Amino acid sequence: MSGALGLATEVLDEAVLQRAVEHLGARGIALPTFAELARPALLSETLAARVAATDPQAPAAENLFRVHWYNDGASGLLETPAHLVLTEELTGVAAPILVALGERFPMIGAHKVLAAYACLVPRLVTGRFDPRTRRAVWPSTGNYCRGGVAISRILGCRGVAVLPEGMSAERFAWLDAWVEEPSDVVRTPGSESNVKEIYDACARLAREPANEILNQFSEFANHLAHYAVTAPALESVFEAAAAERPRLRAAAFVSATGSAGTIGAGDRLKEQLGCSIAAVEALECPTMLYNGYGEHNIQGIGDKHVPLIHNVTNSDHVVAVSDRSTDRLHVLFQSEVGRRWLARERGLADEVVEALSSLGLSSICNVLACIKLARHLGLGADDALLTVATDGAAMYGSELSKVLERDFDGSFDDETAGAVWKEHLAGVDGDHVLDLGPRERDRVFNLGYFTWVEQQGVGLEDFEARRDQGFWDGLHASVGVLDERIGAFNAETGAR
Repeated sequence: MSGALGLATEVLDEAVLQRAVEHLGARGIALPTFAELARPALLSETLAARVAATDPQAPAAENLFRVHWYNDGASGLLETPAHLVLTEELTGVAAPILVALGERFPMIGAHKVLAAYACLVPRLVTGRFDPRTRRAVWPSTGNYCRGGVAISRILGCRGVAVLPEGMSAERFAWLDAWVEEPSDVVRTPGSESNVKEIYDACARLAREPANEILNQFSEFANHLAHYAVTAPALESVFEAAAAERPRLRAAAFVSATGSAGTIGAGDRLKEQLGCSIAAVEALECPTMLYNGYGEHNIQGIGDKHVPLIHNVTNSDHVVAVSDRSTDRLHVLFQSEVGRRWLARERGLADEVVEALSSLGLSSICNVLACIKLARHLGLGADDALLTVATDGAAMYGSELSKVLERDFDGSFDDETAGAVWKEHLAGVDGDHVLDLGPRERDRVFNLGYFTWVEQQGVGLEDFEARRDQGFWDGLHASVGVLDERIGAFNAETGAR
């Protein structure tokens, strides 16, 4: 596949490749293949033992082999990825919602570390990135840049985080502890909704030859990682649920678009399970749904543009969720009062209540979108919805206190907990959901022209190529070639 849009499988520069081999070889760093991240049980006993003996939160090379969905939250592996099965007692809809938990990923507690690894490794193994002399620049609304900084630190290269100044305080505290220098955290104006300002900062940084911009919104390896790694993990989650309920079918995969990496899992899930694909955005900034704009606080889902790596013409629905709901449910799930209320009044098991308390804002958004889609489609008890919890609540403690003061005057009691559940879960309706036919797919696809062709300089022919599913089929076929490149790279470093 052509590297014009950020993914290439052919070696560009043998000298750069050799320097990368020497750099990682001297550090004893081996690179996992996509196949190994999709099925970590494939690792040899020796390597698996080394990984198990490593602190999951350390910037250690062994943790590259933990960049997958099967972590148990300590040092071991699960047979089925950690997940929640949310039922009608909580959601108010009969359709079960299966939620894979991204907080089990190492170092950053979010699955974006997979995207970061996937975006850098093709450059390493094809002679496009010299870790000795180049700086990896990671534009993000919070989690991808943390993943990029973690991967950069493991590989012994400089990582630069670019993110809006309005993101949660916890994100910046994490970055301050991990970057090489304070200047490696670049704050851009605005908040979650200000992606264009991130692009502008990256354009300035790109003028320095030492900087390599790994823009997750246009890096096709981001899509490919979720197609190759996240989708099989979700298939495993569905198979586990279907084993207990034989009539269960996969009705839809639901994902906030963000950079549109995660929603790439839907392409494979549609192929393997026959489900539809629902793209989610913030109601306060309904770009796909209403060609709108605005400001929202569902941190981690971006907005105001359609990412280049979103396979729009394979999407089936658009769902918009309000940050008023995600904010208030965050308080319900996090507060002691809310957790007790959910256990007592809704009969939720302790482990479910505990898992709900770990969900970050974008994770809650995905759950709400599943509920809205279930109501819109009239789904029943045999119709499962699949989604992911992008990150955990650890990044949102400061946001929790803001919402508690702003929306509840600092007080949250049983009556308030019941009112929040009634309005924002039981009362969720099917409004602001759109089924995509050919005309609507073309409309949403065309919105990307203004960002990518007019603003970012992507060639019109490259932009249009993505309208054809043959483009995406060719992209998916490249995962095997990349795994061969990774294998050959490891053989040269001797680290395996």
